[in-house]
Amino acid sequence: MNLRLGIIMKNKTTLINTISTFVLQLFIIFNGFIIPKIILLHFGSDVNGLVASITQFLSYIAIVEGGITGVITASLYRPLVEEDNQKISSILKTAERFYKRIGVIFVIYSVAVAVMYPLFFNNSFSFVYIFTLTLVLSINLLIQYMYSLTLKTLLIADKKVYIVSITQIIMIICNIVLVIFSVKVFPNIHVLKFISGSLFLLQPFVYSKYVKNNYIIDKNALVDNKLISNRWNGFAINIAAFIHFSTDITILTIFTNLSTVSIYSVYSLVTSGLRSIINSISSGINPTIGQLFAKGNERELNHKFELYEYIIFLLVFISFSIAGLLIVPFVMIYTNGVNDTDYYQPFFAILLLISEGLYLLKNPHLNLAYAANRFKDNTVPAFFEAALNIIISVLLVKKYGLIGIAIGTLVGMLFRMIFQVAYTKRIVKTYSLWSFYKKFIIFSVATLFIIITCYLFVIPTKYTISSWIIHGIVYFLLNIIVYLVVSIVFYKKELIFLKKYIRVRQRGKGVY
Repeated sequence: MNLRLGIIMKNKTTLINTISTFVLQLFIIFNGFIIPKIILLHFGSDVNGLVASITQFLSYIAIVEGGITGVITASLYRPLVEEDNQKISSILKTAERFYKRIGVIFVIYSVAVAVMYPLFFNNSFSFVYIFTLTLVLSINLLIQYMYSLTLKTLLIADKKVYIVSITQIIMIICNIVLVIFSVKVFPNIHVLKFISGSLFLLQPFVYSKYVKNNYIIDKNALVDNKLISNRWNGFAINIAAFIHFSTDITILTIFTNLSTVSIYSVYSLVTSGLRSIINSISSGINPTIGQLFAKGNERELNHKFELYEYIIFLLVFISFSIAGLLIVPFVMIYTNGVNDTDYYQPFFAILLLISEGLYLLKNPHLNLAYAANRFKDNTVPAFFEAALNIIISVLLVKKYGLIGIAIGTLVGMLFRMIFQVAYTKRIVKTYSLWSFYKKFIIFSVATLFIIITCYLFVIPTKYTISSWIIHGIVYFLLNIIVYLVVSIVFYKKELIFLKKYIRVRQRGKGVY
C-alpha cells in the first residue's frame, strides 16, 4: 500500500512539474513579447538591438561556468534517490563555492564589457549611456550566480520544479506591472532594466526558505574536488549550447548593425517562445528519466524514452509547422508602427525555425546523456558543432546577413542531432535508431503536406490581428487532424498509452 502511494505521489509530482513549468513558459513568452514591444515603441530598434547585443556579451560568463550545472544535476540524482544527505550537502557546498567565485569573476567581466563595448562596437550612443546600461543589465546574472543557482539546481534534480516555476511566475507578473508603470512615469531604459534585474532578489529568498524547511543540509560538509574536476567533461556541451543561443547576435553585432540585431531578436522571440514551451514539458520528464537511469532499469527506461521522443516529435512538428505559416505575419503585426528598419524576412524566418526544430528534436537524447553523466564522450562532437556554427556563420554573414547566420546555425544543429541520436544507442542498448529516423521522415512529409495545403488554400492576404488569429485556428486544427491520422496509422501504441496516461491522471493514479 505504501509502495503504491509512493508511486502515485511521484507521478503526481511529475504532472505538477510539467504543468507549472508549462504555465511559467507561457508567462515568460508573454513577458518576452511585452517588454521588447515597449522598448521598440518607446526607444526604437537601435536600443532594442543594443539591449539584445549587450545581454549576449554578458552571457559569455557562462563559458566560465563550464558545464558545472549539468554535472551537479547528474551527481544529485543518485544521492537523492538513496536519501544520502551527507553526499547531497557535499555537492551543494561544492557548487555554492564555485558559483560565488563565478560571481566575483562576473563583476570584473561586466565592468570590462561596459568599458570595451562602446569603444569597439557602437558609435550612436554615448560611452556613459552604454557603460551604465551594461552594469544595469548584469544585475540579474550576478544575483543568480551568487545566491540562486545552487539551490535551484537541487530543487530541479529533486523533481521540485514547481517551486522554481511558481517563484518565477510571481517575478514575471511583478516585472510587467512595474515596467509598464516605469515607462508611464519615467521612460528610461536604464530604470526599466534596473527594475527587471532587482526582482531576481526574490529567487534566493524563496529557495533558501524552502530548502531550509525540507532538507537536512550540513553546512560544514566537505567540498568534493572531484565534482569540480568533472565539470570539464561537461564543458564542451555547455559551450555548444551557449554558442547556439549566443553566437548569432554577437556575429551580427560585429559584422552588421544594431537594427539587424533587432530584427534577429524579434524573430527569435517566436523560436525562443516555442523552445520554452517544449522544454517546459521536457523538464517535467527529465528528472524521471534521470532517476530511471540511476536505478538501472533499462527496459522501463527504453519504453519511457521512446514515448518521450514521440511526444517531442509531436510538439516540435505541430508547433513549428504552425509557426512557419504565422511567424512573418506575426512579426509584421508586432512591429507595426516601427518604421526604422525592414522586419519582413520570410526566408530567414524559415531557416531559423528549421534549425531550432532540429535543436529540440535532439534534446531528449542530450538530456539522456546528461542523466547518464556521459559528458566526456560528447566533448569532440560538441566542439565540432560549435566550430561549424561559427565558421559558416562568419563566412556567410557579410554576403547574406541574417540568412548566412541561419545557415550556419542549421548546419551545426543537423550535425549534432545526427550524432546525439546515434549516441543514445550506447546508453540504451535496446534503443532503435531507425525508430527516430522513421519518425523524422513521416513527420516531415506530414508537415510538408500541411504547409503546401495552407499556402494553396488558406494563406493570409493582409496582416491584421483578427486575420492572424483566424488563420492560426485553422492551421492548428489542420495540424491536429493530420497528426492524429499519422499517429493512428503509424504510432497507435504510443497514442493508446498517452490516452491511458491522461485518463489515469484524471483518476489520481500514475503510470509514468
